[in-house]
Amino acid sequence: MDAFDDFDIQTLAVRAGYRQTAEQEHSEAIFPTSSFCYQSAAQAAARFGGHEEGNVYSRFTNPTVRTFEDRLAALEGAEACVATASGMSAILSTFMALCQVGDHIVSSQSVFGTTKVLFSKYLSKFGVEVSFVSQTDLTEWKAAIRPNTKALFLETPSNPLTEVADLRAMSELAKSHECLLVVDNCFCTPVLQRPLHLGADVVIHSATKFLDGQGRAVGGAVLGSAEFVGEEVRGFLRTCGPTMSPFNAWVFLKGLETLPVRIKAHCENAIELARWLDAHPNVEQVFYPWLESHPQHSVARQQQLGGGGLLSFKVKGGKEEAWKVIDYTHMLSITANLGDVKTIITHPATTTHNRVEEAQRLKAGVTDNLIRISVGLESIEDIKQDLARGLDRL
Repeated sequence: MDAFDDFDIQTLAVRAGYRQTAEQEHSEAIFPTSSFCYQSAAQAAARFGGHEEGNVYSRFTNPTVRTFEDRLAALEGAEACVATASGMSAILSTFMALCQVGDHIVSSQSVFGTTKVLFSKYLSKFGVEVSFVSQTDLTEWKAAIRPNTKALFLETPSNPLTEVADLRAMSELAKSHECLLVVDNCFCTPVLQRPLHLGADVVIHSATKFLDGQGRAVGGAVLGSAEFVGEEVRGFLRTCGPTMSPFNAWVFLKGLETLPVRIKAHCENAIELARWLDAHPNVEQVFYPWLESHPQHSVARQQQLGGGGLLSFKVKGGKEEAWKVIDYTHMLSITANLGDVKTIITHPATTTHNRVEEAQRLKAGVTDNLIRISVGLESIEDIKQDLARGLDRL
């Protein structure tokens, strides 16, 4: 990566990480192979024993996947990156590599609903306890930390309320208690925010979202130090196998090439839509970090380069009114994914957070009248007109 150290992030997104083969191809090659051949039995033994670098088995070493890992590591400024089969498997791999029986994690209560289920239902089976606290109240984080706390975990901005955590303050807190700060950077991507530069120890990505950008493939990534991510997380991947496929890695490489351009366009559309919604008489509240009314607007301005492509808003009424707005749209896609060039609308309480207990869901602010929008790259006027079909009828 040394040859790219002085380049801008837009150049890194296009060029970093690729090693041209003897065929001298211009576009990154796909290596759809499960295994690799060796020149001798001695070389095979050296590769399997870790004494010689090189490909061993595509469960944990594949050239196409490695190119994606190296490029994303360059964008995030990380020593190491491990690509995984999904964003959820990235979170699982991180904590399975980090924790053992009797350990404790402190997590934001505003994390993705499936992440809560992973922590509460599955990690607990292995004797790992998780405490959930307010995303933005540092006193709750401090009070929840114990002598056996191994990590603080959050996503910022959060899904779906776009709550922004002060990463510098969280880093100081984690370091003072000798635990890791693990940050899900899915919604900002390294184009808008680099958590490692703000003091985080580990960064998580669902590559499925903005990194791909067109909803084509499922994947994830863990980034951080060579010691923890490069050894411990990769060791878990090698043994347990939540592996990214070479084809998906190639799709994500193509997505990274346009990431800076797309993120800029997402931000431009999102702030205009947020302001339009904020002025609509049938909208109760809008959640978007670049709005001056956002509770953590100043923090977002300090650590992000833009507001991102995700926003949410509360309609006046309840579930019936929220569903009416969603159902009256003609163009917007009703699905639970996000980060696509196509604008996506969903009702979090009955989709992304439907497996979260009602009390926890409401505590996290996911009410029945909340709608989430992943703002795409269509004409902003067409997006507003499509939303107006339902909003104007409430």
